[in-house]
Amino acid sequence: MSRWVAVLRSAVFIAWLAITVVPIAIAALLLSIFVRGDPVYWVCISWLRLSIWGAKVICGVRYRVQGMERLPVDRLSPVILLPKHQSTWETFAFPTLMTHPLCYVFKRELLYIPFFGWAIGRLDMIHIDRSKRTEAWNRVAEQGRKYMAHGNWVIMFPEGTRTPRGDQGVYKSGGTRLAVTTGTPVVPIAVSSAKCWPRKSFVLRPGVIDVVIGTPIPSAGRQPDELMREVEAWIEAEMRRIDPEAYPATNAAR
Repeated sequence: MSRWVAVLRSAVFIAWLAITVVPIAIAALLLSIFVRGDPVYWVCISWLRLSIWGAKVICGVRYRVQGMERLPVDRLSPVILLPKHQSTWETFAFPTLMTHPLCYVFKRELLYIPFFGWAIGRLDMIHIDRSKRTEAWNRVAEQGRKYMAHGNWVIMFPEGTRTPRGDQGVYKSGGTRLAVTTGTPVVPIAVSSAKCWPRKSFVLRPGVIDVVIGTPIPSAGRQPDELMREVEAWIEAEMRRIDPEAYPATNAAR
């Protein structure tokens, strides 16, 4: 596919996102006047389903998932999801893949995005001020415990921001610190989304994104940094397996 065809298809996809977000965000805002929690969440997720469907139909971005059976089925068996972060795609896709409502930890600036931000502000999410680290952590710990007690799964990206394909960011221990504090297992997840939707780009390329869900790792008796190193090692090894073209030097050294 030529670059210009990809640009055109991506422009149509972005227009699709913009057109569909408005009515669904308004519906979620109106519904939140009367109820909160799961009903509002699933209304918002309908827009994410349209987004992932649009990426597939308009831009040819497909996906396959391995390891879904490793996740608990009991609503009151919480886990903390710790995925690789390469793209906007996984932030949209994970709520559509998981059977439990997800509770994202995100910077509060996202709340100011018209319609999208207004809607997520009505959900059981944890928005933080990154400039106030102690206050941010206290909010994560307090609200994370609260939402997990209600059956939500917390999701945090250990690298913090999106990393280019083939790169490895700094894995921060906030997610494992929450896990140890609350006694919650963590689930490492590898995602090869940058193959199709690179960071800082609105041009999507056709292809298949692999999502691999690891076995939940108990946090009892662990140290946050040591637990995160285990998460990091699993994710990065899995990334080299599912996207070997992105790590030629590493694979050649084996």
